[in-house]
Amino acid sequence: MTGVRLEVTGGTGNPISIERVPFRIGRRAESDLVLSQGEVSRDHAEVVAIGAGYAIRDRGSRYGTFVNDEPVTERALGDGDRIRLGRIGGAEVIVHLRGTAGSAEPGAGIGAATAADLRQVAALLDGLRALSSSRVLDDVLALVMDSAIAVSGAERGFIMLANDDGALDLKIARARGRQTLPGSGFETSRKIPEEVFRTGRTRIEADLLTGDLANVHVGTVALGIRHVLCVPLRLMRFSDAANAGPAAEQQHRIGVLYLDSRDKAKLLSPGTEGALETLANEAAVAIQNAELYRAALENAKLERELQTAAEIQQALLPKRQRSGVFFEAAAAMLPCRSIGGDFFDYIDRPDGALAFALGDVAGKGPPAALLAALMQGSLAAEGCRVGAGPAATMTTVNTALVRRGVQGRFVTLFYAVLYPDGRLVYCNAGHNAPVLVTANGVSRLDTGGMVVGLFDGVPFDEGTAILQPADYLVLFSDGVSEAMNGDEEEYGDDRLLDCLAGTTGSACEPRLQEILASVERFTAGAPQHDDVTAMVVTYQPRASAAT
Repeated sequence: MTGVRLEVTGGTGNPISIERVPFRIGRRAESDLVLSQGEVSRDHAEVVAIGAGYAIRDRGSRYGTFVNDEPVTERALGDGDRIRLGRIGGAEVIVHLRGTAGSAEPGAGIGAATAADLRQVAALLDGLRALSSSRVLDDVLALVMDSAIAVSGAERGFIMLANDDGALDLKIARARGRQTLPGSGFETSRKIPEEVFRTGRTRIEADLLTGDLANVHVGTVALGIRHVLCVPLRLMRFSDAANAGPAAEQQHRIGVLYLDSRDKAKLLSPGTEGALETLANEAAVAIQNAELYRAALENAKLERELQTAAEIQQALLPKRQRSGVFFEAAAAMLPCRSIGGDFFDYIDRPDGALAFALGDVAGKGPPAALLAALMQGSLAAEGCRVGAGPAATMTTVNTALVRRGVQGRFVTLFYAVLYPDGRLVYCNAGHNAPVLVTANGVSRLDTGGMVVGLFDGVPFDEGTAILQPADYLVLFSDGVSEAMNGDEEEYGDDRLLDCLAGTTGSACEPRLQEILASVERFTAGAPQHDDVTAMVVTYQPRASAAT
């Protein structure tokens, strides 16, 4: 017998007898004394023989070894010395030499205490092996609870996690036999878990019936619950190891693990607290990984849904090219996200004319795409009415949108009707003025009114132009004119006009491709911040065209 015993401060058992030296202390399961506190290294320190006495020797631990609050690398031990492994968050051990007042009785040696610790650690490690980011949160929570109940012998327990407001929400309640308890039926006081979450310190109540505790925890005592153990779930973050100050470590508490029982059993037995703190530290990481994994699954599901929505949106748009006996047209919409807020449409009117539109809904993403689909439907319904001109159509669409009360949403819209005789009647509701290119030069079509969807009863005007064969019209959204390069310089209307001046031929599709290619060359890979939409319509009457 070496004659040295170590008493772990805060433990509930007898001092541990050292049967042989060197006596290893650390978090490693193979250590002679296993301590689970966060600042205890896996192979922290050892007790060694020096002459006729004994000494504590640090084994290169991260947070150091202290004897009576003095940092040491090796120090002879005397009766009553306090060994602290780590800083504030470490473990503390008191030294007892054989024959002194603090000595333990024979038979209370390392064999029984450490063996119990190792059995508990082995049990919880079996559960921790299954904790991985491939499991969803509910599975991880259930596994943590079942492992905690198995290690502690508790009758029941729960896990509470902090919400975005910092308040604790009950996530799972379990009983022995892997039984899930309904949240509404799990009755206990919230005082203990809220205190543990606030302070970050483990709370042990050996008997709630003693002293004033019975008055504080009346509801819990009424259920017959007497023994409680509650540990924080916390993530440890470390900065540069060279920084030895308190700022080198940060704790982020994510919730609490609570256990209670009517029978003391193993819940308050030696080693249970340390084993559960180890489980809680590992479980906090597993829970966070599970939450990240679940978020990744939800994001992947959202991406699939957005992809489906993008396919539907493209299907709602007309085919890229359209031609008739007196016109040719081509258009394209390139969303900056999966789905966009720009739209275009061609409408074959009963009187033989072609109606066409290009619009831009304020905002981006799914809300803008839904409103764009609504606008397409409204324009298609109105455009098929014989005798409904662009201004009247714009008034009807504006009234319908205003009365739906879509908060903060409006649409810039250009709508026109091209007749077989070359007459073009249009209305521009706050949209980028299209470019009309004729043999006599270039003009802009800006007659109309304000944007659609903000105010009811606003007036809209119509403009008229007479097109000759080969005259063409270019419609575009501000994603074209306001496209920016890496120097945050806008593409602008002048570059669009230069692009049009450099195109030859009368086919719409090549001209459209050149516009899009010009914008792409200008941006040179810079991020696209808005939907890019353009349309080219050419008046091209054939010999069989009617007047």
